[in-house]
Amino acid sequence: MPKESKHLPNPSTEAPQLDKQQKIFRTHDEPLELSFYAHYNSYTMPQWGADPSSKWIQDTFNIHIKAISSDGNAKQKLQKMITSKQLPDVVWGDRDFDLQRMREEGLFVPLDEYIEKYPNLKKWAGEKVLDLLRAPDGKIYYFPNYYTSKPYGNAGYVVNKKIYRLLGSPPLETTDDLYSYLKKVKERYPDVVPFETGQAKDGHGIDQLFSAFKEENYSFTRLYAVPKGNRMTSIYQDPAFRESAIYVARLMREGLMPAEAMIQTEDQVSEKLTEGKVAVYASANPMIHVMPADAEQRKLNPEDGYIFIDPIYKKGLDRSKIYPGTYNILGWNVAAITTDAKKPEAIFAMLDWMTGPEGSAVQMWGPPGPDGYWNGFGPDGETPLFTSKYSSDRAGLAKIQSISGDMIWVGNTVYLDQTKSNYEQSLPEEERNWATYWQQKVTWKSQGDATPFINVQPVLNNEEGQIMRVIQEIWLDAREEALFGQSDEEVLAILDEAHRASMEAGFEKYLDYITRRWHDNLKVLNDE
Repeated sequence: MPKESKHLPNPSTEAPQLDKQQKIFRTHDEPLELSFYAHYNSYTMPQWGADPSSKWIQDTFNIHIKAISSDGNAKQKLQKMITSKQLPDVVWGDRDFDLQRMREEGLFVPLDEYIEKYPNLKKWAGEKVLDLLRAPDGKIYYFPNYYTSKPYGNAGYVVNKKIYRLLGSPPLETTDDLYSYLKKVKERYPDVVPFETGQAKDGHGIDQLFSAFKEENYSFTRLYAVPKGNRMTSIYQDPAFRESAIYVARLMREGLMPAEAMIQTEDQVSEKLTEGKVAVYASANPMIHVMPADAEQRKLNPEDGYIFIDPIYKKGLDRSKIYPGTYNILGWNVAAITTDAKKPEAIFAMLDWMTGPEGSAVQMWGPPGPDGYWNGFGPDGETPLFTSKYSSDRAGLAKIQSISGDMIWVGNTVYLDQTKSNYEQSLPEEERNWATYWQQKVTWKSQGDATPFINVQPVLNNEEGQIMRVIQEIWLDAREEALFGQSDEEVLAILDEAHRASMEAGFEKYLDYITRRWHDNLKVLNDE
């Protein structure tokens, strides 16, 4: 075992304090078996029990989770399960119309009784988050993931240190700087991807570039609309979006972005990063792939690896108001327990434990123990006692987090962020965790608060929802076509035609609806 750091408690004198948490979590020794479905085309749940974190949970609490795959077509898979009346125990996905429809059809279990009975969600989320989660019937059906009261998020731009150094470390601040740099990369390193987007079909990379052209831009691509005054208006007519679409298409035409940006897999992106074949990478969450890639590159040369840079912005704008990503106090997505679940309370107890200190620590830093990265809690029962391995084995910790990160379904942002930030600040800079360092230095400061714009889209079984179904298809087609536009004029023509088709489909009525919902959120947030 590595020599103890002066910054760390001695694990031999600190016994893991888990008994109290375990008693709250499980009151019986029966096995808990449940099925889990993630409502995403590209998500694949890691095998439960194969990584150290889920293995510890499985062995300690006798929990066994079976993944149900979307098979690359989430909507079809979900509809098939609903029609056949064979629902999974847990559905995990965006707070969008698919989950709203299931809630309206009575397919989810209300959680209010459990929230009062178990301690963690109520304590850490708080009343404001719980109020925003309430359905029109006044009940809560969703367990939020990465809810928070403070800014958080990993969206932004990552740069390959070696390539940047060898090209003379030129200014990399404005969109003009970025374009010039990418041209140099292509000329000097033809086997390197100048600008990696990740999965552009989900907006990765290209949404970050959209943020560069407008101050206080809250990634409104998911709504197909942007605010103008007190009203939501068509994104196709937004000058900043049009300018970003031209910019992105130019990168694609000139071979500065991967031609397969719309169809590549996460594994392919990860492989390129690990091999150092990417110069600049922008995504909604670069950490998940770059953290292990950085560790691999540093093994070859301690001076190499990846760094975050402050957000790219159009010259003349205020960089402090550029947000390559957003956060909201409800967080990312939600878990819902279906009415088919035989043990709904036990499942909620599991989720509540996962979002509390012990569950969060196990998932983020692996199993407790003197040979692990943490060994029990301090006197407050919440602060993990990190071992010297936390800072001495960065690669090992990155490996754990690269897997368990895909199984944090009810993440507690404030607990995780505050815990690791407080500890990391006690360490010398060279011993700090790569991801935490850059979160503190760059990403948390450059995420915009998009809470007013959550849950504004309609469900599909009303008129506005039917309109949205049509305009969503128009959006998906138009964005891909614009990405491959052969001239600036062609790009703008594609956007103009998408606007026309959307208006013909009833876009104005949809815009009226999301405008009202936006103002409803403002009333809740302002305690009106």
